Parts: sequence; C-alpha cells; structure tokens
Amino acid sequence: MRVGARDTTALAAGSAISGLLAYVFFVLATRTLGPVAAAPVSLLWTYWSFSAAALTFPLQHWIARSIAAHRGDEWSVQQTLPRVVVAVLLASLASGLLAWLGRDALFHRDDPWFPLLVAWVTIGSGFVGIVRGGLAARHRFISVAWALVAENLLRCVAAIGLIVASVRASLGYGICLAVGSLVGLVWPSSFRFSAQQTQPVRPPDSPLAFIGGAAGGQLIGQAVLTGGPVLLALSGGSPGEVTALFAGLALFRAPYTLALGLVSQLTGRLTRLVIEGKLSVLRKVRLVVVLGATGLVVAAGAFGAVAGPPLLRVIFGSQVSLEWSLAMLVAIGSTLALANLVVTITIMAQSRSGAVARAWVLGSLAGALVFAALAEPPLTRTCWTFVASEAVAFAALVVEEIRGSTRLAARFADGSEAVAGSR
Repeated sequence: MRVGARDTTALAAGSAISGLLAYVFFVLATRTLGPVAAAPVSLLWTYWSFSAAALTFPLQHWIARSIAAHRGDEWSVQQTLPRVVVAVLLASLASGLLAWLGRDALFHRDDPWFPLLVAWVTIGSGFVGIVRGGLAARHRFISVAWALVAENLLRCVAAIGLIVASVRASLGYGICLAVGSLVGLVWPSSFRFSAQQTQPVRPPDSPLAFIGGAAGGQLIGQAVLTGGPVLLALSGGSPGEVTALFAGLALFRAPYTLALGLVSQLTGRLTRLVIEGKLSVLRKVRLVVVLGATGLVVAAGAFGAVAGPPLLRVIFGSQVSLEWSLAMLVAIGSTLALANLVVTITIMAQSRSGAVARAWVLGSLAGALVFAALAEPPLTRTCWTFVASEAVAFAALVVEEIRGSTRLAARFADGSEAVAGSR
C-alpha cells in the first residue's frame, strides 16, 4: 500500500511539474517572440500533442497492457517492436512531407526547417512512448514521473539559454521543443525487452491492430482537444487569435495533463480487473466517471467564465485574451476531455481499441456539423466545435465501455477467455 501511494504521489507530482514546465516554456516563447512570431511554435506544439496522442499514448499503454496481460512476460512486445519502429519512421516521413506541402498556411514561412522539426517530433513521440511504456510495465512509476518532468525541463533550460543569448528567432524555440524527447536516453533499459516466456502461450491479440486502433482514436481525440488553433488558422483566424486560443486550451488542459501521468498506473490495474472478470468493480469505475464528469463540467464552466480571462492576461501577457463566454466553453470541453481519457483507458484494458476510434469518429463528425452550421466568427465557431465533439465522444465512449463489459460478462458466464479481441 505504501509503495502504491508513493508511486501515485510521484506520478501526480511529476505530471503537475511537467505541466507547469510546459506552461513556462510556452510563456517564455510567447513573451520573448510576441503573439505573432510565436504562432509557428504554437502550431508545432499543437502537432507535438497530435503525435503524442497517436504514438506516445498508444505505445505506452500497449506495452503496459501487453506485459500485464501476460503476467510480466515481455516476449510479445519484443517480437513486435521492430515493426513498430518501422511504422514510426514511415509516419515521420509522411508527416514531414505534409508539413512541407502546407508550410505557408501553417507556419507562414517557406523554408524547410519547421517541416523537418515536425518529422523529428514524430520520431521523438514514438521513442518517448516506448520509454514510458517499458518503465510503467515494470512498475517503475517514479522513473516515469522523472521522465515526465525531464522532458519539459530540458525544453525550458534550452529556451532560457536562447533568451540569455538574445535569440529572437522562432526556429530556435521550435528546436527547443523538439529536443525534449532526447531525455528517454537516460533510461536505456526501458526500451530493451526480454524474449523469455515464463507463462503458457495464449493466442495474442494483433499488436499492430491494437496500436492502430488506439492511435486512430487518440489522434482524433487529441485533434479535437488541441487542434483548435490549427482549425482557427485555416478558417481565417488572426495570428493573435490563434495564440489566445492556444493559451486558453493550455490553461484549462492542466487537469488533463496531470491525469496523463496518473493513468500510467491505471492501464495495468484495469487490465488485471478485465482478465479476472471483476465486473462489479468496473461498473463502479464507470459510475464514478459519469457522475464525476457531470459535476465537474458545471464547476469548470463557472470557473472558466469568471477566472479564465484574467488568468490568461496574467499568465500569458495583456495581449493574450479570450471573452468570458469563450473561456467558459474551453473549460467545459477540457473537463469532458478528462472524463474521456479515463473511459478510453477502460476500453483499452478490454483490448477494444477500435471502439475508441469509432467513438471519436462520431465526436468529430458532430463537431464538423456544428462548425458548418454556426454563422459566427471563426473563433466562436471553433470553441463550440470543441465542446460538441467532446460531449458526443463522451457519450459514445460510455456506450462502448458498457458494450465491452456486457461481452466480457457473457464470456465469463460461458467459461471462455476473458480478454476481448481488439474490435
């Protein structure tokens, strides 16, 4: 119990400090460059959140779930990892090429440097996912906490070095963002896995199918959570509005950022509950999430409306501001995102990552309909799109979790294997 409490405390502290350092980095970049010049860095940071969702999150939780499901054996991860590395490299090439083709609209510059940083960030996100997954699967949660902190600490130290050197180029701060992933080299044992088998071999789920489903769902979900600045930029928003929306999302995403670290423990525990058929416990988790989300949405909306605008000005500067109504919407959507994260982990423990992707497709379609239907300025439409997407995705995820639990109950009633396939 003491060890578990210590690990949870370390993860909470690590996530909180990491999130704070992320704010520090963006504040340093914004105040040094100004809202307009900081826009390319904002968009690169937004892409980093995309790649973290598509690669870091799925790889981390795939490794943790696979090793937990095989009661500590690492052979399935070791066999699949070379194919995963190739997939990450191909993704980096594709993302860099797309960034090059859209460089004028996204970064407002014609050189290749930011597209190259996009490719670098993609590789780094995959690497960080493997590192955190290896550490979490071995219950080295204090090391996971240090890894969370070190990534953004390195970015801040590099940015402070640029400020001391009087560097005012946005490219320099983009490089600072990209180098954060190098901290994974501090734990070389985390990305080496044993091929030894100590448990009876079961027919495994398809690892790439699990990763692909999780990556697709989380990519859409993170695009909804952090992609507002990109949507706003492409729909005619000014650079100042892009920076203000990015700052608002960063501010109200703090609880979500904290939870990302804490769920490192949750994957293995929920996987064991699924394997052991603890259906009553899983139902209690679902009830707590649904009731908690309802109460938190109300509280977050009130907090965002009252405290959001002044906090943005104090933290990010007087030129960065959102109206109270827009701050309220951003706070509500961010709270729903937190609830969606917990339900997603539960579904992934059922090995049904495809269900996560289906739920987020529904959520994104709902958001697209809202964006097309509203006759409002681009910033207002973007904020409403965010809330609609998160709300519909939450409902869809809860339905998918209930379906998975029902199927699990039927399998245990038949005396068959507990772990579901990734459908």
